[in-house]
Amino acid sequence: MNRRGNLVTMKGNPVTLLGNEVKPGDKAPDFTVLTGDLQPFTLKDAGNKVKIISVVPSLDTGVCEMQTLRFNSEAEKLKDTIVLTISVDLPFAQKRFCQANQVNNVITLSDHKDLSFGLNYGFVMEENRLLSRGIVVVDRDNIILYVEYVKEVGNHPDYEKALKAAADLV
Repeated sequence: MNRRGNLVTMKGNPVTLLGNEVKPGDKAPDFTVLTGDLQPFTLKDAGNKVKIISVVPSLDTGVCEMQTLRFNSEAEKLKDTIVLTISVDLPFAQKRFCQANQVNNVITLSDHKDLSFGLNYGFVMEENRLLSRGIVVVDRDNIILYVEYVKEVGNHPDYEKALKAAADLV
């Protein structure tokens, strides 16, 4: 298993990321995560739209909640773009979060079962089996155009850069 240390910190402490780091220009790796109804969801299921993949450790934390709400708000304005929020929260918790916060413009997906997304995209934090925070923008042909591994997990990602990268594709 590929280990990458010192790329990110959590509460100031370095964490080890597991999996394969992705870069702009790479073909987006496939993955299998679960929907709120426990159905498998793959990259192919996102169709041939531009994809914004918002990666969060847990929807039950403040920054993750704000990140998800921000993309839920932005998703209404985006043309031919699908927004996926992926965490290791259980699908039931994600569904409850979406209902409680009226999140209906993004698709929340759980990577708790196999860490398929996290390992294929290099977001798994070995120390706590959560996903690190970040954003991946993928074009219609499933080529990665933008990636951010947020340096401090407690900080917000650069929303504007990710949104511009997605908007430039439509």
